[in-house]
Amino acid sequence: MLTGLDAVVHGITIHPVKSVGGYATARAAVEPWGLAGDRRWMLVDAHGTAITQRERPELALSSAATLPGGGVRLSAPGRADLEVDPPEPLASVGVTLFGTKFKAVAAAEAAHAWFSDYLGAEVRLMHLDDPARRRAIDPKYALPGETVSFADGFPLLVTTLASLDALNSLIAQGDHPSEGPLPMDRFRPNVVLEGAEAWAEDAWSRISVGEVSFRITKPCGRCVITTTDQHTAERGKEPLRTLARHRMIGRSLAFGVLLIPEHTGVIRIGDPMKVLA
Repeated sequence: MLTGLDAVVHGITIHPVKSVGGYATARAAVEPWGLAGDRRWMLVDAHGTAITQRERPELALSSAATLPGGGVRLSAPGRADLEVDPPEPLASVGVTLFGTKFKAVAAAEAAHAWFSDYLGAEVRLMHLDDPARRRAIDPKYALPGETVSFADGFPLLVTTLASLDALNSLIAQGDHPSEGPLPMDRFRPNVVLEGAEAWAEDAWSRISVGEVSFRITKPCGRCVITTTDQHTAERGKEPLRTLARHRMIGRSLAFGVLLIPEHTGVIRIGDPMKVLA
């Protein structure tokens, strides 16, 4: 099933800081490693290991917006906003994300203090200064030289409204119906499509969105972050319980697909999506 007829872009979201709330936008530039400004910042602990909502669900309540020049404005309940400029790439240090080590640059001390005070633990905010060479995509899926930002593993995540509706119908029939229906922000996608049939994305291998074409690498395996209410930071059982029953693909609880851009360009709300293969 390759059905994507009449599918269009319904939403675009950029998450400047990994695992922190992002913002919706009407258009976004597609860079080789993801949407411009998406997941170029990340929190790490004293050992340089990434900190995400997996460990700290309260990160969902904070948010970040990009500023001209690549900086970010940080916001969180009960705290004054903080604007952070990109650090000078003078001394990169090692960071670790899902067992992979690469280099990043520490933000200003004020940013470390802001997040440390918010979380009640010593953390540091890191910037991916050179995404063209810092972190390679898994060579099982990538062409030589393809890289990714601080995203989990691939430049873009795409979901569809029809698949969310289908998932919510399954949740309503399951053990925890009171937890549904779930909003799309549980899945933190970059692009949401409207008009494709439910689960049609399982069969796609290449698509175009507006002027940009993409390779689809694999379904997105979901984790505990999807059980975290992005507005309260409270956790439940869904959607993982329902995905385990109905959407086990290989070893993954699958929702959405992961993409690698084939070239750069701009995507916009309302752009058509075409299935190329």
